[in-house]
Formats: sequence, structure tokens, C-alpha cells
Amino acid sequence: MALVTPLSADHDLETKELAEFFNETLGFCPNSVLTMQRRPAISKAFINLNKAVMANEGRVTSALKRMIAWVSSNATGCRYCQAHAIRAAERYGAEQEQLDNIWEYRTHSAFSEAERAALDFSLAASQVPNAVDATIKKRLYDHWDEGEIVEMLGVISLFGYLNRWNDSMGTDIEKGAVESGNKYLGKHGYEVGKHDGSVY
Repeated sequence: MALVTPLSADHDLETKELAEFFNETLGFCPNSVLTMQRRPAISKAFINLNKAVMANEGRVTSALKRMIAWVSSNATGCRYCQAHAIRAAERYGAEQEQLDNIWEYRTHSAFSEAERAALDFSLAASQVPNAVDATIKKRLYDHWDEGEIVEMLGVISLFGYLNRWNDSMGTDIEKGAVESGNKYLGKHGYEVGKHDGSVY
């Protein structure tokens, strides 16, 4: 069970209306949002930030944004966000070969050099201490413009928040996210860990 119990989706009608965004993204409203709405200003601000960060304004596709989120969540160890990110990547059209081989993005032929640069950026930016350096910058500028780099860092930063929120909260993971996590990440030892509803 999570540190704080999620509230009903009907608790705050403004949050409920904004949260319809997640029905497309994940197929359900995440328990993290249902917990955040104990302070509706937080849930509403989070959803609006999420929508802004995930909007496509350049060549950074919805699928790539979700794979960036997965790399970030994998780097920080948040099992809840790993499953959500891979599920969203699947729902937003990531290639099957990429989903099946996300762990090997650095070497697998399903990933382009531009995608590798973006995913390495996500890994470096998600580490503590931060590992973004001149080499990462050069690789990014070889493939992406400054607006696209801002979009990528928006995703990484959003998931920095989510990784801290959900890992600290021990947010109970939803069935659909478990299914996607097991399907694409299970062969590498994915487990829901503290998010199975029984830790706290």
C-alpha cells in the first residue's frame, strides 16, 4: 500500500477533466495523480506541465519522448515510472523492435544515432551527479536543434519529479502498467517491487 492513499477520480472535478489526457496516454488515470489531488493545485499543475512537455513541436516524436522517460526512470530505479513509460511508448507507436530491445538502445540497430544521442542525454541528465558534458552536447547538436533539446530535457525533468514522487510514495501500480512492464522489461528482471501494494 502506498505511503498516501489515492483519492477517487471524482474527488476534484477539475483534476478529473484534465486527467482525461492520461486515458489516451496510458488507458487509465495514474494513481500518482489520484494521490497528488489531495492538494488539487499540485495535481492540476502537474497535468498541465505533463501536457506541455509531451506536446510535439519538433522532430522529437511522442514515442521517443516516452523512451527518454523510460531511460530516465531506469537510471533512477523507479519501477512504477519504468512501466508507465514503456506502456506509453507502446501506445504512441514505438517500433516493436525498439520496445523489445530498449535495454540495448546503445548498440541495437533499431535505434538511430539521433535516438541514441537523445537516450544517452536522458541517462546522463538523470544521474546524480549530473553527467551531461561537452561530448553529450556535441552529439545532441549533431542531430537536434535547441528547441528539440529543450523538449527532451523537459521530459527528463518531468520524470525526475515523477521518479521521486512515485518511488518515495510507493505508488500502487495499475494492472495495465504491470502488463506492459512484464511484456517488455520482464526478460531483464523487471519487478514491480514496492509498487505492488504491500510494502508500506
